[in-house]
Amino acid sequence: MELFSLQFLLFIFLLSLYFYSSKTKPISTGFKAYPLLGSIPEFLKNRHRFLDWTTDVLSRCPTNTSTIRRPGGIHGVITANPLNVEHMLKTNFENYPKGPQFISILEDFLGRGIFNSDADLWKVQRKTASYEFNTKSLRNFVFESVTVETQTRLVPILKKAAETGRVLDVQDILERFAFDNVCKLAFNVDPACLGGDATAGGDFMRAFEDAATLSSGRFMYAFQSIWKMEKFFNMRKEKRLKKSIAIVHEFAEKIIQSRLEQKAENKDQDLLSRFVGNDDNSPEFLRDIVISFILAGRDTTSSALTCISETMRLYPPVPVDTKYCLNDDVLPDGTFVGKGWFMTYIPYSMGRIESIWGKDCLQFKPERWLENGVYRQGKPVSVPDISCWAENVSGQGHGLYSDEVDCSIGDGAVLR
Repeated sequence: MELFSLQFLLFIFLLSLYFYSSKTKPISTGFKAYPLLGSIPEFLKNRHRFLDWTTDVLSRCPTNTSTIRRPGGIHGVITANPLNVEHMLKTNFENYPKGPQFISILEDFLGRGIFNSDADLWKVQRKTASYEFNTKSLRNFVFESVTVETQTRLVPILKKAAETGRVLDVQDILERFAFDNVCKLAFNVDPACLGGDATAGGDFMRAFEDAATLSSGRFMYAFQSIWKMEKFFNMRKEKRLKKSIAIVHEFAEKIIQSRLEQKAENKDQDLLSRFVGNDDNSPEFLRDIVISFILAGRDTTSSALTCISETMRLYPPVPVDTKYCLNDDVLPDGTFVGKGWFMTYIPYSMGRIESIWGKDCLQFKPERWLENGVYRQGKPVSVPDISCWAENVSGQGHGLYSDEVDCSIGDGAVLR
C-alpha cells in the first residue's frame, strides 16, 4: 500500500512539474517532447517521412533551428539555418567532428576511410588525396578515362535509345557511368557496369549500393542498441548488410592484394597506386580509402550530371548530415550546443525554407539561379551539396572532369 502511495505521489509530482513548465515557458515551435520519453514518440511516428517532418518543424522555428530531446534530457540540435551550417563546417569546424557514434555506425562498411574518420587520421588522408588530385598525371588519367567511357559506352547507349525510342532511366545510366569511372580512378579496373555485360563488377556495384543504403539506415533506429543486437545475432537487415559488405571487401581486397604483389614494378597512374607506395598503409587501410572514394565519386558525379543547381536544392544527394560537438558552443542564432551533443544539419530542409528562398521555395524554378542572364551560385551554405565542403575538396578533380566531358559530350552528340 505504501509503495502504491509513493508511486502515485511521484506520478502526481511529475505531472504537475510538466504542466507547470508548460505554463511558465513559451510555447515551443520545435520538436515536441514528452516527459521522460523526450522526442522519441514523435520520431517513431514520423520516421518514414523524416526529411519532410524535420522540414515542417524547422520551417516553423524562428531561426530554423531546434533542440531535440531524448530520454534523459537534451541531446542534440537540428538546424536548417545557413549561418549555423557555415559555423559548423567552416568557422568552428574543429569543434564539430563526426564523433564516436557516427563512426561506429558506418565503421563496418567504411572502416576508417576519409568519410568515417576524425582528427589526424582524417587530415592525413585529405592531405594526401588533395595533393594527388592536383598532380598533372592523375588529372590526365581521369580525363582520358572519362573520355573513353563517354565515347565508347555512354554516347552509343544514348544514340541507340534515341533511334529506337526506348525510354532510359538516366539516373541509373549515369550512376553506372560514374561507377565505372571511379573504379578506374581508384583501382584502374573496369567493372563494365555501363556496358551491361558485367559479372563480378555488376555484383560489386549492387552490393555496394545495398551496403551504403543499409549502413545509413542504422541512423533511423530510435535506439542504437537495436541494430547492434541484430548484428550480434546476425538477423534481419544486419544479416543482409554483412553479406553485402563481404562482397564489397572481397572485390576490393583482391585488387589491393594483386597491386601489393606487383608493388616493385607498379607504374599505374590510378589513385590506389599513390597510397600503395607508402609502406605504413596496411591492406585494410587501403581498402577503406578505396571504398570511401568510390562512395564519393559515384554519388557526387552522377548527381551533378543529372541535376542542375535547382534540382540539387530540392533533392540534395546528401539530405542530412550529423556532427559531434567537442566543447560547449553557441551558434550564430544564439542556440546553445552542449559538449557531447549531436549537431545535425539538413540540406533537404534548407532548400525548402521560405525565409531562405522565398514563398516559391517549393517550386522548381531554374531561373532563380540567374542574375542578369548569368548563372550565379549564391551562398554555398544555402545549398551545401553544391558547395565544396572541407571533406570534399579532394574530389574536385574527378567530379570536375566528369562534368566537363559530359557537358560537351563529344562527336557532335547532344543531351537534350
